[in-house]
Amino acid sequence: MPLIALVIVSSLAGALVAAAAARLPRTGPRTGPPRLRFAARFDPEAATGLALTLALLVLTVGGIAVAVLAFLVRGAAGGTGLDVRVAQWGADHATPFTTDVLDVFTDLGRPGTIAVLAVVLGIEELVRTRSRWVVPFLVIVVGGNGILTTTIKHVADRVRPTFNPIAETLGPSFPSGHSSWSAAFFAAAALLLARNRGRHARIALSGLAAGLAVAIAASRVLLGVHWLTDVLAGLALGWAWFAVCAIAFGGRLLRFGATAEAAGAGSALAGTRLVR
Repeated sequence: MPLIALVIVSSLAGALVAAAAARLPRTGPRTGPPRLRFAARFDPEAATGLALTLALLVLTVGGIAVAVLAFLVRGAAGGTGLDVRVAQWGADHATPFTTDVLDVFTDLGRPGTIAVLAVVLGIEELVRTRSRWVVPFLVIVVGGNGILTTTIKHVADRVRPTFNPIAETLGPSFPSGHSSWSAAFFAAAALLLARNRGRHARIALSGLAAGLAVAIAASRVLLGVHWLTDVLAGLALGWAWFAVCAIAFGGRLLRFGATAEAAGAGSALAGTRLVR
């Protein structure tokens, strides 16, 4: 039963994100006049077009979700009513086989595993695209998410579930680090790997990234080492941080690193004017 639940939840998440990615407009030469003012926010050809608008939406929703969940759990000594019911269901239906399979998923979201995957991805994408922004992007996505998650963990200092004896040795519970690391990294991986590839690759990679992150998050709950609200906050935090980084580095429909380059060029221009 726990594995069926994991497959259903992660598949639904992947399908929803893939469907959303499928509705994004194709990039290409403009066939009409430029769109102005607010409409440009939804124009795939505009520098502040649809991709960055969606990133801002993800950032806003993710930030609100983390804040709301933190508010809900602030006074709970343990889990909320829903947290306890879900954790109890996972404990009641656990078997040695399901635990072993869930361990495989949860190991994929370990910080060490994510760091190794980030190094491999960075080397592969650096060779493939020759973009000097790949490595800084991954460093900020992975490293920044780690710092942010750890800081919130120590501030919230929430107690973990008691269904699994291992849980009490793992430190504060809120938010789930495995969930936030997975959400941020796999979203970044999908963004990088989809560059210079077709629309179908973009759709598949987006769905796979979301499905993997949700599967890892679900494994943490089903193994009894995190509350449901922990992993929901972790996913929201990871995707929100990814959105921040995507905006800073230019997004999918812009040339990767364009935002950072523009900021650098602006600073250089200002410096030149001061010298004059």
